[in-house]
Amino acid sequence: MVIHKILNNNAAVTRDQLGQEVIVMGKGLAYQKKIGDPINEEIIDKIYSLSTKEVFSRLQELLTEIPIDYFNVSDKIINYAKLTLGKKLNESIYISLSDHIFAAANRFRQGVTLKNALLWDIKRFYPDEYEVGKRALQFIRECFDIHFPEDEAGFIALHIVNAEEREESQDIYRVTKIIQEVSNIVRYYFQIEFDEKSVYFYRFISHLKFFAQRLISGNMHEDESDQDLLDVIKSKYKNAFECVEKIETYIKNNYNYNLTNEEKLYLTVHIQRVVYKTNS
Repeated sequence: MVIHKILNNNAAVTRDQLGQEVIVMGKGLAYQKKIGDPINEEIIDKIYSLSTKEVFSRLQELLTEIPIDYFNVSDKIINYAKLTLGKKLNESIYISLSDHIFAAANRFRQGVTLKNALLWDIKRFYPDEYEVGKRALQFIRECFDIHFPEDEAGFIALHIVNAEEREESQDIYRVTKIIQEVSNIVRYYFQIEFDEKSVYFYRFISHLKFFAQRLISGNMHEDESDQDLLDVIKSKYKNAFECVEKIETYIKNNYNYNLTNEEKLYLTVHIQRVVYKTNS
């Protein structure tokens, strides 16, 4: 391996045995080196071969702008998230998370911390990712001696969730906001507090998540055959359906979108289940 481009003292671009461009990292790997110099492969700690040219290019640019320690702690968080959640994360998270932690650390050192308005909802809707976010704060504290507030665990959790959803090109902030709004309508309508550990609540939130994604994308399809079944459900679960009508009005007024019969049907069923379970 020889150096094709120097990103910083600890990172460089080279080519692997197949001739593909890769980023190699290691302490002092490119220190006092120049393009064309051989790379001491014994000190290589990590090799990154990203699937898209755009992400590969953005990562190169990022590594020229921020200390490598921020990338390393992000890499540790991402690996922990993959192992803990058992989910594949979009490669772009290497860039977004590293950049976020670097910016957050700079703000923190200047005495500036941002409140996370969605923190409470992140804890409820994405508990597994939030736990990863809390673990991430430990990694950051060990590396930089920075004691972030829990708001930052929420921000990191959203980066992870966003990487999970990237293939669907969804705006996770908007999705979370819609989940928050709809669940609040249900809470206030029935004057209840959800049993957030119940499987019914989990199913309800999962349904709202996909509902919000479809609402944002506009990917909802009306099925005329649902009308008969909806009439049955409306009669059987009268209170739940009346709550859905409140939701329907809210969505129409705030998102200019009409709920389909299918969505009204499934929302009614999920609301009935989660309310019944909570009350029982």
